[in-house]
Amino acid sequence: MKILVINCGSSSLKYQVIDMTTKNAIGKGLVERIGLPGSILTHRTRTGEKEVIKAEIPNHTLAIKLVLEALVSPEYGSIKDLKQICGVGHRVVHGGEKFAKSVVIDDAVMKALKECIELAPLHNPPNIAGIMACQKMMPGVSQVAVFDTAFHQTMQPDSYIYGLPYEYYKKYGVRKYGFHGTSHKYVSQRAAVLLKKPLSELKLISCHLGNGASITAIRGGKSIETSMGFTPLDGLMMGTRSGALDPAIVTYIMCRENFGVDQMNDFLNTKCGALGVSGISSDFRDIEVAAGQGNVRARLALDIFEHDVRQFIGAYAAVLGGVDGIIFTAGVGENASSMREAICKNLDFLGIDLDREKNKVKSEEIDVSKPNSRCRVLVIPTNEELMIALETHDLIQ
Repeated sequence: MKILVINCGSSSLKYQVIDMTTKNAIGKGLVERIGLPGSILTHRTRTGEKEVIKAEIPNHTLAIKLVLEALVSPEYGSIKDLKQICGVGHRVVHGGEKFAKSVVIDDAVMKALKECIELAPLHNPPNIAGIMACQKMMPGVSQVAVFDTAFHQTMQPDSYIYGLPYEYYKKYGVRKYGFHGTSHKYVSQRAAVLLKKPLSELKLISCHLGNGASITAIRGGKSIETSMGFTPLDGLMMGTRSGALDPAIVTYIMCRENFGVDQMNDFLNTKCGALGVSGISSDFRDIEVAAGQGNVRARLALDIFEHDVRQFIGAYAAVLGGVDGIIFTAGVGENASSMREAICKNLDFLGIDLDREKNKVKSEEIDVSKPNSRCRVLVIPTNEELMIALETHDLIQ
């Protein structure tokens, strides 16, 4: 059985075809600049060979058409026939409170997805466009929605209700939703395998650290607290996002800089975070290089990020009542060994004893703790596409 995984952005589309027998991707690629000049599709075969297709791609329907043509191409395709695809799994950013798990898409689900647009106006519309395009191009093939927010629907009201008048929650759905749920779910399941213990018995803290970053407290395989909130802007300082702020700062800057609402929203999401502090880049690799060369603001950006992560780990250890393992995943978490070491500094009270030699690893599934460490430190490369494929497979079976 082969599953097609689709991840639509506003002007991009990532895809993978996963063979569920081997759990390996046999073809994947990226469509960029959908609806913009210079559209391009970059397709990679199972052997890593690259095929670049340049064409005008005005919408997601045509993007899906080109993807499907690339997948069955006699020259560089990954499958012989589209009939080999048994289901399509779609990453959907926001399911609100309507979805606590992945679902097979029908008319009622589509209606609910559209009702969630106001909660994720930048993300849900392209997700919906991708679904509609696949329905049109692949009639009769099961389509499944896998939500970033679903994993966090196990949080309790004392975790997700804000200190606002309760009617705003009832009227507008203002609450903490959390994101990166597919990633947190995947790495927590892999952690149980790595630790050789049932997931139901584990207390874990999952640190998804990349340009976007979030931390989740997981007890018995369920999310009980997470750092992102009503939007992905909350929590940690990230590549370009501010992270948690005193709310009064927002109105203060708006007044001082004469920002409108949209301008302020763009500012907080695209011009703050590590980019704003360092003045150099939103890429932590660039910032690390600059810090190593003595750039004070670059060093400060790294220190703030490491402090934020350490602070959340300490808080979530208290929420969990102890912690069996801390997971580092995503681009920074998987590859930045010096940052993992810095984050774990002063966490010895949790029982962490980091093995510095093991911790030099990059993008490898490994326990980087010393044998006597009571709290294990795990590096687990995330695989959201495989998680989407697994959930799609289970539902259509």
